[in-house]
This record gives sequence, structure tokens and C-alpha cells, in this order.
Amino acid sequence: MKNAIVIAIDGTSASGKSTNARLVANALDFVYVDTGAMYRTLAWYCLKNRIDFHDAKLVANACRRWKTRLECVGGHVRLMVDGYFPEKEIRTAEVSVAVSMVAAVPKVRDWMKKTQRECIQFGNLVMEGRDIGTNVFPETDYKYYLDAHLEERTKRRAAEGVNENLAARDQRDSQRAAAPLMIALGARVINNSNMTSEQTSGMIIADMKKRLGKPAD
Repeated sequence: MKNAIVIAIDGTSASGKSTNARLVANALDFVYVDTGAMYRTLAWYCLKNRIDFHDAKLVANACRRWKTRLECVGGHVRLMVDGYFPEKEIRTAEVSVAVSMVAAVPKVRDWMKKTQRECIQFGNLVMEGRDIGTNVFPETDYKYYLDAHLEERTKRRAAEGVNENLAARDQRDSQRAAAPLMIALGARVINNSNMTSEQTSGMIIADMKKRLGKPAD
């Protein structure tokens, strides 16, 4: 679909990207794409096949050779590996440790960008990640950047049962050479430290309806 609309939702870890992107996609009847899940899938694949995720060359080689395909199920795009989607496996603590190392490999980011751009085949998208508005779909007019105070984001992660050093993760993501985490030109920045998911997504939905000329609810 050449004229498909892409809503890019970027932001820091635990800023609510996934939850809000899902809510926006549902409200606008768009397809939801979690690009972080794609990187997590590669991290899981490396762990499963005992590929050293610290070795950029081995990781790039694995990314070039693995057998994948995109599938859209219930309005969500999935990256299938050998016909399987590791939905639960990619959310483990081990994968969380490996994913930022895997995501920093330039060849991996090149592969992911190409694959993520192919998601347009499924129609209008709400795509969330860390470099959607800056690298994957820089041409889109619809860019949002979510953030929250570090203390609040750490609290959110802890509520999910995950103990992660978000400050270190943010630093790694923003300082990597390939497609670093940064606010895209023209993006609307939303700090949702004191907001619910409904309030955050509501702001994006209202903004998008106004820009697309759709009636507000």
C-alpha cells in the first residue's frame, strides 16, 4: 500500500510505547507493529542457538541467515522464525539483557529497517520503537516521542516484575553508532510521568483525528 499512513511512536524504555501504540492502533483501526519485539526475537534466536550476542559479526551473520517471515494476526504484525512466534520467550530477563547488544549491531539495524518498512504491505500502521521517526520511516508526518521521569519508568518496570537498569539502557541506546535513540525532527514530545495510558493515547488519538479530518468522539 503506497499511500498507507505510518504513525511513528518512539521513546525511552518503559515510557509506555507498547501500551499506547496498541490503544492508538485499536482506536484508529490501524495495524500495530512492535519493532522492539523484532529485536527481542533476534536476541532470543541468538540465545537459543548459543550465538554469542557480544560478537557483532556472529550476530550479523545470524540475522542474515535466519528464516523469517512477516505475518499479520489480529491487527498485530509478528516476525515469525521458522514458522514460530516466540511470544513469551522474548520477554525473559535473559533476552532483556541481550537485546540492546544485538540492537547496536549496524548490519542488524539495516536488516530490521528493511523488514520493518515491508510492514506497509499490511496497510496503515502504528509502529513503535526507538528509531521509527528518525530512521525507519523518517518521511512520515505523524511522529510522537514518549518519555517519563527515570524514577517513574523504573517503577513501571518493577511492577512488571523486571529489574532493569534503565539509565544504562537509555545511555546505550542513545550513544550507539547505528540509528541512536533521539527525538525525530517534527515529533510531538509527550512526557507521561503523571498520566495514565488512556490519557497518553487519548492525546495522540485526538491529534491524529484532527490531522486526518476525522470526527472526534
